[in-house]
Amino acid sequence: MTDPIVYLNGDFLPLSEARVSVMDRGFLFGDAVYEVIPAYGRRLFRLDEHLTRLDNSLRAIRMENPLSRDAWRDRLQRLTECCPDDDQSIYLQVTRGVGARRDHAIPSGIEPTVFAMATAMTPPAPGTYADGIAAITLDDIRWKLCNIKATTLLANVLARAQASDEGAAEAILVRDGKALEGAASNLFMVANELLITPPKSPLLLPGITRDLVLELADTHGVPWCEAEIHASDLAAADEIWLTSSTKEIMPVTRLNGEPVGNGRPGPYWERMTALYRAFITHTREEHPDA
Repeated sequence: MTDPIVYLNGDFLPLSEARVSVMDRGFLFGDAVYEVIPAYGRRLFRLDEHLTRLDNSLRAIRMENPLSRDAWRDRLQRLTECCPDDDQSIYLQVTRGVGARRDHAIPSGIEPTVFAMATAMTPPAPGTYADGIAAITLDDIRWKLCNIKATTLLANVLARAQASDEGAAEAILVRDGKALEGAASNLFMVANELLITPPKSPLLLPGITRDLVLELADTHGVPWCEAEIHASDLAAADEIWLTSSTKEIMPVTRLNGEPVGNGRPGPYWERMTALYRAFITHTREEHPDA
């Protein structure tokens, strides 16, 4: 198996040779943020939006971006050329760096650790989109700054594990009776011919795919709004979707063991997925770094 090339602190090198100190604050404290960026046909997708979110996450944890936009673009595009697959998922992570000792206090004068890698974008198993997925609702036990794309994801990992234990693919997280997002996805539902998603807030991640879905809905006349979704609303929804850079738009056809709507992906999902995939095709063919 070919050893993939990754980027680490200014160098492109084989993954097997990449090394990070055990004193790195990302390792010790999860003092780090990350992004996941699709590349279709080796073209970085919505790069500016992802880098804006990275800037926002870094600012929220009192860090400056260690690279300029052009430097990020150059390094990430080079990574896409090292990967043998045309459609890729680019993971990047910035930690606060290596401190002299383990101390909760933020040290001054240390260099951030910058890591990135490209892997093949793995499509869902055949039939997944046609059949939809099962999801469960769980209490949201995460912290109150979920708008920061931080690497401290243990609560999300445990939620996904519980979903798997119950035969589901994702957990929809509920706080104070309100459904916010999935453990690794944003939430949409369709009710009374209206597409609804929770408004942005510190309690959920501002998803890049989420925003694109709303852009496409607006452009193509699909009625939508941002509004609170109560857990009880989901039980009566005509359709439920989960979105992310890797899932794209995934229909939920069973929730807590009960069918959503008629138990099949609905017409709004079919229309929006067609619009989304047409946008991807156009991007792949016409607009590098869209």
